[in-house]
Amino acid sequence: MSFEPFAMERWQSTWENRVRYNISESGVHPLSVAELLALADAEPAILAESRLGYPQSNGTEPLRAAIAALYPGATPENVLVTNGSAEANFCACWRLVQPGDRVAIVLPTYMQTWGLAKTFGARIVPIWLREELAWQPDPAEIDVAIAAGTKLVVVTNPNNPTGVVLAEEAIARIVRRASEAGAWLLSDEVYQGAEREAVVTPSLWGRAQRILVTNGLSKAYGLPGLRIGWCVAPPPLVADLWARKDYTTIGPSVISDRLATLALGAGVRARILARTRGILRANWPVLERWLREAGDQFTFRAPDAGAICYARYRAGVNSSALAERLRLGHDVLIVPGDQFGMDHFIRFGFGPEKPELEAALARVATALRSLD
Repeated sequence: MSFEPFAMERWQSTWENRVRYNISESGVHPLSVAELLALADAEPAILAESRLGYPQSNGTEPLRAAIAALYPGATPENVLVTNGSAEANFCACWRLVQPGDRVAIVLPTYMQTWGLAKTFGARIVPIWLREELAWQPDPAEIDVAIAAGTKLVVVTNPNNPTGVVLAEEAIARIVRRASEAGAWLLSDEVYQGAEREAVVTPSLWGRAQRILVTNGLSKAYGLPGLRIGWCVAPPPLVADLWARKDYTTIGPSVISDRLATLALGAGVRARILARTRGILRANWPVLERWLREAGDQFTFRAPDAGAICYARYRAGVNSSALAERLRLGHDVLIVPGDQFGMDHFIRFGFGPEKPELEAALARVATALRSLD
């Protein structure tokens, strides 16, 4: 088995805590523990009283029940709690992908599932989101990619890095083709709830029998440090994924499970998502104005969801070289497009506190002027 390095995560995990300005992240400025407890009207004593023993390894019953309540018809038996949605995606690919399997992936995307499929020996068939189609897929490419014999189809919706929400026509076609092929459909929905407008992107849960959904608290909830994610799937598949989790992290932390259960309480969840939308609505105009003031240096589409904008830039420099120049010369971290397989793009994260975002963009502008 050959190993495919995860370029973007290696880039971010190496440098994100070593730069002055980090606009590489796709989530909003994170909540503190005190802020989360305040939103939940909870006292710090609930943490102080927590016993630091081994947790229920698939997630406690209250947490799994809170997650199941988000998916019509689901029960706690449909839920596996994981350490971030990344572990959910890993266990799913480990279970579903074998050497030689045909795997169709909507691209560009967060490249974890792409890298895992390559590592596990799959043959990857891309379904490209097309810039000229406002980042929607070509229906003909869906039909070609999801052919007979396809083992797994992977969709990230809302999408990372484009921030687009797939049109219902595209989703319906993908679901239908996957069902006809007898393929599993993995729907990564970690940006659900981070829409700039009030309409929440519908989950693919329930659209077909062979669907598994992954999600977590990192992006829409501003709680990445809890490392809580989940998979929602038919119980037999959940049991298989749980068995694989015995080989990875075993279980979530007791504290994270407790705080996640608080965060997903009905009233608390609504407050957290309102906070996220408030940040997106306040910060997007800052980035949009900056991009427009740059004139013809950028072309972009306003994101539907997520604190991300995927912008094409005019300068001839390679995107990774530009990112390295920004890091070394200006102490700013961005994500270069070639880490998504697309050069001459930048993924801007606009989730930091507004003064931090403005200062980071000013430094990017200085760097770009030096390229002229």
